[in-house]
Amino acid sequence: MTASIQLPLILCFGDSLTAGYQTPGPASAQERETPYGLVLQECLGHRGRVEISGICGEVTGEMVLRFRGTVLDRKPQMVIILGGTNDLGWNADPAEIMRNLVKMYESARAASIVPVPVTVPSIRVDAGTDNPAAAAWLAGHIQRRQQLNSLIADYAGRKGLSYFDLFTATADPDSLMLAEPYSNDGLHLTARGYRLFGRLLYEQLFAPTAAGSLLTPSRSPSP
Repeated sequence: MTASIQLPLILCFGDSLTAGYQTPGPASAQERETPYGLVLQECLGHRGRVEISGICGEVTGEMVLRFRGTVLDRKPQMVIILGGTNDLGWNADPAEIMRNLVKMYESARAASIVPVPVTVPSIRVDAGTDNPAAAAWLAGHIQRRQQLNSLIADYAGRKGLSYFDLFTATADPDSLMLAEPYSNDGLHLTARGYRLFGRLLYEQLFAPTAAGSLLTPSRSPSP
C-alpha cells in the first residue's frame, strides 16, 4: 500500500479581503466571494495546500484572539496575514494595529510557522474638486494606511521576512487611491483585484524548487 503524502499547508488569514468579499459592479450583478487563496492554490498546484480563513469585518484584536485555534493549532508551514483595514475604518492608531499584527507574526515564528505580512490596500472616494474638507479627509485616511504599511515593511525587513505590498499593487500611482479596476466600492477588491493579488503573491514571494515540493519564499516584496 502506498502511503499518502501530506502536502505542505499554507494558511491565508485575515478579514473580508482574505475571504474574497466583493460588492456588485457592472460586470457582476451579484456579490460573490473570490478569495485570492484560490488563485494561489491554482498557481501552486500539487506543491502545496492552501486553506482560507477570512472573517468579514474583523479587526486585528479579534484576529489575535482566534489566531491560536485557527493558525497555530493547524500547524501550517506558512501563514499569510492581512489585517488592519477595519481597524483603520474605526480610526484606530496605526501603532496599535501594528502591535496586534506583531503578536501574530511573533506567535507564528515561535511555532516555526513562516509569517508573510501583507500591507493593507488603499481606498477610493470621490472627494470632488471643490470640497477641500473631503479631500483632506481622504488624504488623512490614505496617509494612515501608508503609516501602517511602513511599519509592516520595516518589521519584515528587520526580521528578514518576505512580505507582499498589496497597497502598491492595487493603487493608482498618481492619486494613491485604490485603482478603479480593482474595486467596485472603493474598499473591497473586485474579482480582477483578487486574481491580481493571488497571482502576484505567487510570482513575487515564491521561487520554484524541486517538483512536488512547496515553493519557498523569496526576498522580493515589491510588485
